[in-house]
Order: sequence, then C-alpha cells, then structure tokens
Amino acid sequence: MSGFDLTLLEHDNLGGTIYQKLCEALMKGAFKPNDRLKIRDLADRLGTSVTPVRDAILRLVQDQALVLRSPRDIRVPMLTRATYLEIRDIRVNLEGLAAARAAEQATPVQIETLESLLKRNEEAMAAGNTALATELNQIFHFKVSEFADMPVLGDILRRLWLQMGPLIADVYGGAGRTMIDHHYPLMDAIRGHDGPAAARAIQADILLASGPILERIDGVLPEPLAV
Repeated sequence: MSGFDLTLLEHDNLGGTIYQKLCEALMKGAFKPNDRLKIRDLADRLGTSVTPVRDAILRLVQDQALVLRSPRDIRVPMLTRATYLEIRDIRVNLEGLAAARAAEQATPVQIETLESLLKRNEEAMAAGNTALATELNQIFHFKVSEFADMPVLGDILRRLWLQMGPLIADVYGGAGRTMIDHHYPLMDAIRGHDGPAAARAIQADILLASGPILERIDGVLPEPLAV
C-alpha cells in the first residue's frame, strides 16, 4: 500500500469511520490488486482494536471490493476481463449521464474546481508522483458526478470505483497521457455547458483507458491460495 494516511481523526462510530477510510483508500488507489490486508496491521495503524477493522473488512467483502480467500488471507482482487468490461460499460453510460448533467448546470466555482484538479494532476504526472496523480484523477471523476447533483447515481459510481480504483492505480503510471488527455475536451464541454459533448468526452476517456487496463488483466496469472 502506498502512502495513504490511515490515521483516524475521531473515535465516534468507529466501525463506520474505518469502513469509510478504507473505502477512500481503495477508490483512490492506495491498495493495488492482489495486495494482502492484515487486520492486525491495519488496527495498529489506525490505533484501534481488531474488531471494528474486521467488521469493516467484512463489509468490503460484501461490496466485492475485497476477497476473503481464507481467514488469514484477505486480498484486493484482480478483476476478471468479463467483470471489468461489465463495470466499464456501466461507467460509460452512468458517467456519461453525470457529465452531461454537470455540464448543463456547472457554476463558475465548480468549473474552477475541476480546472484546478486537472492542473494539479498534470503537475503530479510531470513530477512522477503517480500516487497523487491517481488520487487526483479519482477526485476529478467524482467531482463531475457530484456537480451533476444526482446522489443516487453517485452512490452507484462509488460502489463501482471501490472495485475499479486499485486496478486504475495499478496501470496509471505506465499508461501515460491515455489517462488524462480526454479530460481537456470534457472541460471544454463543461465550460460551454454542452451536455452531449461532455458525455462523449468522458465516455472516450473511459474507453481509451480500457486498453492498458485490459493489457494488465490479460497479463496476470492467478496466484495460489495461501496455506
């Protein structure tokens, strides 16, 4: 796991807080496919007992964001090609809808927020800070759906990104400009309040990124179960 701050800021509703913290880490790519999560290690880092961490892990297994190979072997799964393609096609439709709605109603402040995220993403890529660039990419996509003001759709996308985040992070550094180039026509469409153009831009972004992601999936051999 790469440099994600798992320090808890509060101890109220501990199980829910830990669950949200781990969700954020997965969506932003702090974990990679096949990473093994150890409940005791996470509890030590979070400064809590193992019970709320175990509860959060089990919720994430139900979300299909983690896989329980055995009681001692909890992993971030590598998506199969079929599962990835299904999620990709759902994202194409739902993020396209979100981008169109966001473009139609974006305020100047929201447009400035997206422009700032894109600029910071470019700077992170230029500096070779893949972890930060990956995180900013996720925030950018989520801000677009947030600005669509469609909370039900946003919750669906959050669940998809729980599964997608680690895989996107795994290929982000090696995919070059494939992961960011279509954010520029998207911004043009949002500035022009052109919903259809915004939908096309984010759909092209998702489809173009599928090339290196599929290469990563196809190049993975299954690992043996831990004993």
